[in-house]
Amino acid sequence: MDRIGLLRQLTEAFGISGFEGQVAKLMEEHLKKFAVVTRDRLGSVIARKTGRSEQPKVMFAAHMDEIGFLVRTLTKDGFIKFLPIGGWWTGNLLAQKVRVMNKKGDKIIGVIGHKAIHEMKEDEKTKLPDIESLYIDVGATSSFNVKERLRIRPGDPIVPDAKFEAMANSDLLLAKAWDDRMGCALLIELLNNIAAVEHPNTIYLTATVQEEVGLRGARTSAHTIAPDIAFALDVGLSRDTPGYEEESEEKLGNGVSILIYDRTMIPHTGLKDFVIELAEINNIPYHLTTLKGGYDTGIIHLNQSGVPSLALGIPTRYIHAHYGIINVNDYENLLNLITLIVKNLDEEALNNIQKGA
Repeated sequence: MDRIGLLRQLTEAFGISGFEGQVAKLMEEHLKKFAVVTRDRLGSVIARKTGRSEQPKVMFAAHMDEIGFLVRTLTKDGFIKFLPIGGWWTGNLLAQKVRVMNKKGDKIIGVIGHKAIHEMKEDEKTKLPDIESLYIDVGATSSFNVKERLRIRPGDPIVPDAKFEAMANSDLLLAKAWDDRMGCALLIELLNNIAAVEHPNTIYLTATVQEEVGLRGARTSAHTIAPDIAFALDVGLSRDTPGYEEESEEKLGNGVSILIYDRTMIPHTGLKDFVIELAEINNIPYHLTTLKGGYDTGIIHLNQSGVPSLALGIPTRYIHAHYGIINVNDYENLLNLITLIVKNLDEEALNNIQKGA
């Protein structure tokens, strides 16, 4: 499959936290071509690719789940009240299309509704509504009983209804769920790059579950693998749109994002320096960045006696919304960098990294 086809397939797949099955199936299909694939008991997909040596064990983690919603209840008139799954800002929700998946697997179109502006009090117009006051309209009327006709029930998952598209600027791609189907695609392309290459380590390409609700799949998969080194592949924030007060290097087209801080982890100094040196020697554009949230490495680096870890990503506009934008050149640069990491991370490099902590 070509890159654009792969990105389209993964971003359009249905998979909120706890309901990653469709994405997991796609990941297994791609990864089993060149690696031994298993799942842990929580559902994370682990592909093992052995090189010249069993050590070091290098884990690359990308999460399969996207943010979405869960049916909380249905009103007597057939409107859906819902719970947010993952971090949502209400301003990104009003009048947006969604898909509700019932037990049969039907993906039912709906729209997030709220009282019309014409009926609002003046103070209501000046503030965002609470998510609890919103609802999803799947076509309920007095002659169309939603519960009987659509078989929707509490606990059913809901995702944004958004299609993959290339923009007029052909370097830019628009889609839902870049967070973190972008990273999932990188796992697949990385494996394709090293399939016929003799690398000095054993690689674990790990598609984790439930990152958006607490890095849960990262915990169980790291316990299963017991890695010596770990990387999270995930989106970064693109700070190149109106509203940012200061100039930032975190912008589309500016290469790989190397995380120097998030609220869950201060990255391993020796590993960070190793990756920066690889990027500079090989002329791969990069920038250093921070995030107030956290990545899978926030849990992985605490596994057993500790795992030197680093989060890598690319600038992404409008994450945790119906649509986001990435630059395909940033994606290519990150793929090139992680391919070099695999080719260069041997036991000697591991020892040097640990000395540089």
